Amino acid sequence: MDDIEPPFYNPFQDGYMENPWPHYDEMRRLEPVHLSLGARWFVFRYADVARLLRDPSLSVDVNMVEFVDEDREATITAAYGPEGDVSTSLLAIDPPDHTRLKRLVMKAFTPTTVSAMRPYVEQRVREIFDAIEDRGSGDIVTELAYRLPADTVAQMLGVPDDEKDQMATWSSALAKTLDPIMSDEEAHAAVRAELDMHERLRIIVEQKRSDLGDDVLSGMIRAQEDGDQMTTQEICDQAELIFSAGHETTMNLLSLGVYEMMRHPDQAEIWRDDPSVGPNAVEELLRFASPVQYSRRVTVEDIEVGNETIPKHHFMMMGLASANRDPDMWGPTADQLDLRREGASKQLSFGGGQRYCLGAALARLEGEVAIGEFVRRFPDAHVVGEPEWNGRINLRGLEHLKITT
Repeated sequence: MDDIEPPFYNPFQDGYMENPWPHYDEMRRLEPVHLSLGARWFVFRYADVARLLRDPSLSVDVNMVEFVDEDREATITAAYGPEGDVSTSLLAIDPPDHTRLKRLVMKAFTPTTVSAMRPYVEQRVREIFDAIEDRGSGDIVTELAYRLPADTVAQMLGVPDDEKDQMATWSSALAKTLDPIMSDEEAHAAVRAELDMHERLRIIVEQKRSDLGDDVLSGMIRAQEDGDQMTTQEICDQAELIFSAGHETTMNLLSLGVYEMMRHPDQAEIWRDDPSVGPNAVEELLRFASPVQYSRRVTVEDIEVGNETIPKHHFMMMGLASANRDPDMWGPTADQLDLRREGASKQLSFGGGQRYCLGAALARLEGEVAIGEFVRRFPDAHVVGEPEWNGRINLRGLEHLKITT
């Protein structure tokens, strides 16, 4: 056994995009803490990932990283221009700035705000499925998974209806920056999308300052604590995060969730016969399908993980998807879909600790309404041809999922 060559994590190997789970299983068993090319450390076991996600000593500040892809950084720097990237997004900053901004954002992005979106989500789902039912066919990705999150987040933020399609396009370009490898063309497109999106949000925010409504952008303008308020830049950065994260990740949850329901008709029948299983069903789909594969952290000091010492100022990639299928956590049925699974809410798809996903409740709402309605309305639906994957390593999902009803 000692002579076995340790595996090398390779998300570009044949078949990985369609089925990464055997490779994750191999990494958990043989190399659970893995140093890849580019000096990135990948962590694959549930216990390690859960602990690190909640570790307040870790950073997200990329400026602390000693070993970076110089070509990639040069491309991004050149795309931004002389001012560089000065984002105050919650994904890019550490406490105390993160603590301050999240507290102010949460004054606008409240549980009540999310709950109030349910009637809108239900209406949009009915409209989308009415159109698919009338034709007897459709593409779940382009008609539901892409459309519903974009419409919902735009409505909640207070983005004008005629702006939401462009926002969604920019969001898709930005999503590529989460992958460890991207082309110069993709890097330039992502930076251009971010700059354009930020400028458009700035104009919308300035317009709202003189005509406040009951939307989240207006709420962030109003939000204050001890006289502290967010600047226009800070509001735009958080709005960009809410739209991009709320669109791309929920798109994967909806399309993968519908796909898994058609692949597991016995589980779809459970949900169809007992709608009360809905909340737990969404948790299990988040675990089983993992709309986000990794969450990134930066070490501030040397840290012990498993049998390895990860040096300070290195990237760590927390394997959310691998952790969500770890049999040490989920038992011998880890690779099975079970909508009644006890403890499914312990899935790590929303991260953990102080950086737990801001939009988790909204994603759960959209998943419960849309996937639940699908299984009830289309019990005989099936996939036409082969699903088309989007080719992304981190936001792994479907590009097209054509069905007949």
